[in-house]
Amino acid sequence: MRFLDWLKVLFLGIVEGITEWLPISSTGHMILVDEIWKTENHRVLTPEFMEMFTVVIQLGAILAVVWLYFSKLWPFHKKSRAKKGQKTQTGLLAYCDMDKILMWLKIALSCIPAIVIGLPLDDWMDAHLYNSYVVAAMLILYGVAFIYVEKRNKNRKPRIRSLKELGWKDAALIGAFQVLSLIPGTSRSGATILGGILIGTSRELAAEYTFFLAIPVMFGASALKLVKFGLAFTGAQVAVLLLGMLVAFVVSVLAIKFLVGYIKKHDFSAFGRYRIILGIVVLLWFLIAN
Repeated sequence: MRFLDWLKVLFLGIVEGITEWLPISSTGHMILVDEIWKTENHRVLTPEFMEMFTVVIQLGAILAVVWLYFSKLWPFHKKSRAKKGQKTQTGLLAYCDMDKILMWLKIALSCIPAIVIGLPLDDWMDAHLYNSYVVAAMLILYGVAFIYVEKRNKNRKPRIRSLKELGWKDAALIGAFQVLSLIPGTSRSGATILGGILIGTSRELAAEYTFFLAIPVMFGASALKLVKFGLAFTGAQVAVLLLGMLVAFVVSVLAIKFLVGYIKKHDFSAFGRYRIILGIVVLLWFLIAN
């Protein structure tokens, strides 16, 4: 592979790490980079490989969430003695944190709508929606939505501030919003954060739940793409995939820390404005180019 091809892979990893967690559409940005920055090495970076790569590279971003939030995610622990006056749990329950078990059950519930709708339509969406015009339209549409929702909720106090307060109905509604992200350019994090804010969660909780919800969703999407690709990798393609995932992991750690700190003092309106500007630029770029 040429140096420029490796540089493109590195750049795609950086783009994935930043855009996966910020509500600006990682898949949309990856598609746009791949269309604007054409590669000449069609033996390694084939169209089929790049289609798979733009999804599977997200595994690196997932590992960043696991790394940063492991203590909040892992539901098992060593058996501990009960305090004086309390009953000691026996059996498997003695090693389980039930609050975390319930959290994972709610996350599983949130995944069901995307699985039911996304799996049957996966091939159709790949063929008809993965293009620059759809991405540009979704960037603009959800940019407007972010600005509108933030203005609407400006003086409202969230009714849900912690994972314990998030009910089963709330989890199902967030899952329904996640279905919208099946359209490229929407942003999975953007759709679920918007959904969370609309049903009454705090910005911090909406972002954190989005991080956790990404784990099963992205593992599932990556597994599906790997199966469709057929696992027929060359040595160079394995190196490309591992490099992209490693870069996505490192950049994701920084992006998640930035977002968590940012939303403590700001709302998501700035991301809405960014989406609108980028969507217009992309639309004009491809209209002029074609």
